[in-house]
Amino acid sequence: MTTAQEKDTSEATYATFFQRVTAILRNWGVETHGIAPVPNEERVDTRNYQLFMMWFSSSMNIPGLVIGAGGPVVFKLSFSNAAIILLISNLLATFGPKLGARSMVQARFSWGVYGVAIPSFLNVLSMMVYIFLGVIVGGQLLARVSNHLTPDIGIIIIALISLVVSFCGYKILHWFQAVAWLPSVIGICVMLGIGGPHLASGPSYPAPTAASILSFAATVAAGGLSWCTMTADYGVYHDAKASSARIFTYTYLGIFLPNTILQLVGAAFAAAAPGVPSWAAGYDNGNDLGGLVSAVLEPAGGFGKVLIVLMALAISAPTAPTMYSFGISLMNVSSCFAKVPRYVYAIIATGTCIPLALIGQTQFYGVIIVCVDIIGYWSASFAGIVFTEHVVFRHCDFANYNVEHWDQPQKLPPGLAAFISFFASFALIVPCMAQSFYTGPIARAGTGDVGILVGFCSACVVYWALRPLEARLFPGHCS
Repeated sequence: MTTAQEKDTSEATYATFFQRVTAILRNWGVETHGIAPVPNEERVDTRNYQLFMMWFSSSMNIPGLVIGAGGPVVFKLSFSNAAIILLISNLLATFGPKLGARSMVQARFSWGVYGVAIPSFLNVLSMMVYIFLGVIVGGQLLARVSNHLTPDIGIIIIALISLVVSFCGYKILHWFQAVAWLPSVIGICVMLGIGGPHLASGPSYPAPTAASILSFAATVAAGGLSWCTMTADYGVYHDAKASSARIFTYTYLGIFLPNTILQLVGAAFAAAAPGVPSWAAGYDNGNDLGGLVSAVLEPAGGFGKVLIVLMALAISAPTAPTMYSFGISLMNVSSCFAKVPRYVYAIIATGTCIPLALIGQTQFYGVIIVCVDIIGYWSASFAGIVFTEHVVFRHCDFANYNVEHWDQPQKLPPGLAAFISFFASFALIVPCMAQSFYTGPIARAGTGDVGILVGFCSACVVYWALRPLEARLFPGHCS
């Protein structure tokens, strides 16, 4: 039986080991800062344009085609119908970064130290879905370049590149994102140049129903809204005096522009694919996006293969920061997890995503669309709670947040209002869902999937009603 003294000795040895490793890695330039807020004296980076490049590179990638392609493939929408929905949905959904411009640590000011474990854990699962998406598409692309390279090997290559960038941390991430967008932009332009003549002659699609329009809009909105739980992770070393309007503009445009462009391109090629035999064969009924890209670029010969390789490697641009936020979120789940250095979680994320991607790549579209929608449901409710706290109770003034109390439960809200609001919103989300595995009575009545909109609004209303009651019951917990 282990004695208390032996346990203390074991914990001390564990701590000493990580302290030594962390010191070595810090000397090599690896970021070793945990989840504690960065002091103002260390927030001296004035290159706010980096926030635009971070999100532009993360979104300007081949996986961005997936959501747009879902319009014709999953919801049987023509390109014109999908395009209108994409434009409107992205314009609305990418307000998410502003609504969730506070990371999971900042969410403690509405959820509390212990309550924030719920959205943090959900965010960990969400990050795994997007890592899963990135490595699968990258693996499919690399496999199309050589007969000797299987999708399995491609998946491992993309995952390992993402691991290296994520492991190194904040500075390397920003440097990588400054250049990672170039291959994708060039590749998309070449795809449009080669495949453009076929885009206007795709097969006919039936008239869209209200349900299919709203369901597709929900998927698009979910894709943009899911960024709201991690945007703050990449500005923590930037100047605290930076203009909020400028930060919002950089972040908004960095997500809105590439998402809209790529989703439109994805919808266009997916809608036209059934009318072009080589594209249809490569696309494999929507399960091989890499095959579609390869088929479109086939006339470019060797240059096309070089582009495919570069675009595949550039998929690390969204996958690496997602691995980074995976660790940040997991450290927020429990104080025990916070003791483990961030870079360790990058290794855990890689070790988890590779086997899942190897198994799940054959059911690509069905799995991804359902997962993205589910992420959208909880993200909408989370954003509604944090948004209401910031606007109604903090009066849109960040000076009303006492950052020094970030890890002091006795000075932060207990999180009961957030907890009840979150789960109460799902009482309305579930009847409004329209998924392959379940369709709620409201969605079945013809509304389509309106769960995201209903979830956001209901969370706002319930939290607005409960937060004052919580403040009266727990005076002094309002930092």
